[in-house]
Amino acid sequence: MSEPSRSNNKPETGAFYQRDLDWHPKAFTPWYKTSVLRSPQKSLLSLDGTISEITGPRFGHNIIGELDNDLIHNFARPGESAIGPRIVVYGRVVDEDGRGVPGALVEYWQANAGGRYRHRKEGYQAALDPNFGGCGRSITDENGGYFFRTIQPGPYPWPNGPNDWRPAHIHFSIFGSGFSQRLITQMYFEGDPMIAMCPIVRTLNDPDAAKALTAKLDMQETLPMDSRAYKFDIVLRGRRSTFFENRREGN
Repeated sequence: MSEPSRSNNKPETGAFYQRDLDWHPKAFTPWYKTSVLRSPQKSLLSLDGTISEITGPRFGHNIIGELDNDLIHNFARPGESAIGPRIVVYGRVVDEDGRGVPGALVEYWQANAGGRYRHRKEGYQAALDPNFGGCGRSITDENGGYFFRTIQPGPYPWPNGPNDWRPAHIHFSIFGSGFSQRLITQMYFEGDPMIAMCPIVRTLNDPDAAKALTAKLDMQETLPMDSRAYKFDIVLRGRRSTFFENRREGN
């Protein structure tokens, strides 16, 4: 969990592996109601990546603020902090061959400890935390490592079915070395019984795919008397890429 550092490593410019469409969910999964309108109506096309898609854009370290990876304090009033169980989330962003992706922009956002987002259209009546903004960002180090401190989010109801709830989760957006390595996904927490009940998680065909979205509790990396730690590795692109938000795409 070291601080990110600059890297001169060259980005991957070779061909990507074909996406394994059996690993990712079907686009049309009616029990996940939003997929009905989002799913493609025509056959998918497979296109070769262009140079600009493979190699750009890149994000500089100067966009990261001092508290961008500390959601406990980055929205809090001076001398105060967010309310809820403190955790550290850490891991590596790797390519399809397991190599660390340095200089990747990792953005994350989440509900507060009560399960409520800071959003003007939020319909859940749980209380807002005035010291929690719910978003942050990091840039990976030379080995693809990242980490941030936050509050463990709570579950919340959503208007998918009569009584559907989302398990506790954190959203991630990752930019690798180019647009072909853009990933938007979610991270769940080990041991949460609500994961198996979630209509979004139930779109996955392979139990191992759901496990890949579940962060492991790592008591060896806790901050004593402060925060528990969860480990979450992210794979960009390829045959076993981290699940991409219910979207089944061409290569």
